[in-house]
Amino acid sequence: MAKNDESGNSFSDAEKEAMKERSKEIKRASKGKTDGEEALMEKINEMAGEDKNIASSLHELIKQNFPQLGFRTWYGFPAYTKDGKVITFFQASGRFDERYSTLGFSADAKLDDGSFWPTSYALLEWNDNIAAEIKRLIKKAVG
Repeated sequence: MAKNDESGNSFSDAEKEAMKERSKEIKRASKGKTDGEEALMEKINEMAGEDKNIASSLHELIKQNFPQLGFRTWYGFPAYTKDGKVITFFQASGRFDERYSTLGFSADAKLDDGSFWPTSYALLEWNDNIAAEIKRLIKKAVG
């Protein structure tokens, strides 16, 4: 990942790219064009290794179990929507050169649990136990 300057006042190259992606998404939406599953799959297919495996598995889990969710990209990340609002998204570890991928939930996800609850989860691999937990979380998030 490109580092910020010493003063911390600049964005990394990866952060700038994410902002450009979001700008393109907004322009497409304002013209009535939606990202949809095709754009989401393009982003997944750009990934490598375990990122691609996790993102593909996540997409299949959502597609098979949550037909009420829509597909789009969000800041260039695969994202899943309800009523046009992003509910959950996948951030590949390679995007910001992190040690783990992230499954994130937006403020529109209904994960509320008192005064304190997680809104993102680190993912290092995909297996049946992780898939079951993600399915449980998304079911709760969708409401």
